[in-house]
Amino acid sequence: MRISAKGRYGLAAMTHLAQCYQADMPITIISIAEKMGISKIYLEQVFSLLKRAGLVNSIKGAQGGYQLASQPQDISAYDVLAAIETSLTEETAATVAETSSLLEEAMQKQVFAKLDEAVKAALADVSLADLNQYIESKSASDELMYFI
Repeated sequence: MRISAKGRYGLAAMTHLAQCYQADMPITIISIAEKMGISKIYLEQVFSLLKRAGLVNSIKGAQGGYQLASQPQDISAYDVLAAIETSLTEETAATVAETSSLLEEAMQKQVFAKLDEAVKAALADVSLADLNQYIESKSASDELMYFI
């Protein structure tokens, strides 16, 4: 499965917002772009999709920026990617429906529907809080020093 750059950047940016969630301060696109080395214009497109999906709130003004619309544990990787990757939620197109309807039905029900369900379940099982917990645990273990 391929996730576009837009989807990967969106998930990374949302994870960054989740890291800053407790501070309760809006984060600007410029600061996210600089921290992650991503184009500001590209991130604006991503945040437009995230806002439309109700995953982020925008705050206007000098102290403005973006904040998560929900707590990090309530936003899954599926939520983020489904807002950005339209192909993730599209049904698989028919292949041989006109010439072999039973084969088409078998492929749809036995392969494509199961694949869609498995992908959705796997992505829905990972929250932004889970991603941050992983980052924190790896950061803590990297800071340990061993002497012999």
